[in-house]
Amino acid sequence: MKSNFRKMIAPIVVALVMMIYFIVYFSVIVFYVDGILKYLLAVLPLGFAILAIKTCIERIKEIRSEDDDISNY
Repeated sequence: MKSNFRKMIAPIVVALVMMIYFIVYFSVIVFYVDGILKYLLAVLPLGFAILAIKTCIERIKEIRSEDDDISNY
């Protein structure tokens, strides 16, 4: 169990760092850009943030299962 927890730390940290980056990016866009353009430009980083969360969840599920392919490389 402890070795699985150590394997989960890296994906969680990477996902958190990416989420912080996307939140800061979205905040800067909202602050400097006016009108509907700020919402159009915000779709891309928010999509990446959702993708980062989804990928982190999938990686944690893979680590918890017995079929951990990434550790073989």
